Amino acid sequence: MSRLRVAVVGGGIGLQHLAAFRDLPEQFEIAALVDPAPERRELAAKLFEIPQLLESLEEALTLENLDIVDICTPPHLHGEMIRAGLEAGKHVICEKPLVGSLAECDEIASWESESDGRVMPIFQYRFGRGLQKLRYLATQGVLGRCYTSTIETAWKRGADYYAVDWRGKWRTERGGALLSHAIHNHDILGYVVGPARRVYARTATRVNPIETEDCAAISLEMCDGSLASLSVTLGSQVEISRLRFCFENLTAESSLAPYTPGNEPWTFTPASEEQAARIEAALSSFEPEPEYYAGQFARFHRALATGAELPVTLADARASLELVTALYTSARSGHAVDLPLTRESAGYSSWLPPEASDT
Repeated sequence: MSRLRVAVVGGGIGLQHLAAFRDLPEQFEIAALVDPAPERRELAAKLFEIPQLLESLEEALTLENLDIVDICTPPHLHGEMIRAGLEAGKHVICEKPLVGSLAECDEIASWESESDGRVMPIFQYRFGRGLQKLRYLATQGVLGRCYTSTIETAWKRGADYYAVDWRGKWRTERGGALLSHAIHNHDILGYVVGPARRVYARTATRVNPIETEDCAAISLEMCDGSLASLSVTLGSQVEISRLRFCFENLTAESSLAPYTPGNEPWTFTPASEEQAARIEAALSSFEPEPEYYAGQFARFHRALATGAELPVTLADARASLELVTALYTSARSGHAVDLPLTRESAGYSSWLPPEASDT
């Protein structure tokens, strides 16, 4: 497949996307940056060679031979932009959170089925080399049963972060620390262990004067019978992400890097000398690939070229949003919530609190 032409929509986190596309020159060509703010367009122009600087998605969709629309805008804009891209026959990449409800996610799946385009949600943490080694060990049958998992997301967000007018508000950000921050690390839990079957969550707003939550403590029963504990705060003076998985044959632990926990170094502690030999033998055939955004985009190009499953699918995004829905439902009701959810489940159409429509 020849190089694919991409228009990146949004010059905030979109700058990291532009850098990843630039680092994959054989697979992608940057066609345009779309952003209504002149200062963000000017910054992108200084950092990257961008042929077109545009103000609207509608302009981008008229570009000749455009293949991909990459959406990096505030969450409340995602749904309609995804639909516009698909209706124009483009492939769509979209930052997290994909949309603001399970109902909207299912609607996007319906739109995709009627389009020539495919939708890839963003979960770039998955493609760190340390985490990929753990996944590879799983495919080689090395891990054994999972006992417990511990996921800590301890980050720092203050007044400067929430000075951006759409952040910290239910209608525009769609959620707080669970949706916009810990969603990456919680996705890794599902990526490694599989889905949850019951969740119990407590949330609080203690760090910032915002509408949405910035602290959470969560207990999960996983479908494989293992247990998991999730801790989230945006008030940590030392920012870390810590992922720890206790399996029958090894314990795996990430580094503490807050925003690249999938990357090396990871620590694999074997249960015995025999298991150590199995781990070493399995990893001897592990083939490293690009990491982070570049890793996801490179795999995306390969999937489009071969017709294979995308590296992150709508089903992956739906599983993530299903967990988010259950967490918010549990936190508000004070009760555990069983998974999977159905169209009749609380929160399916919207997890926003009733008062959000008035804020």
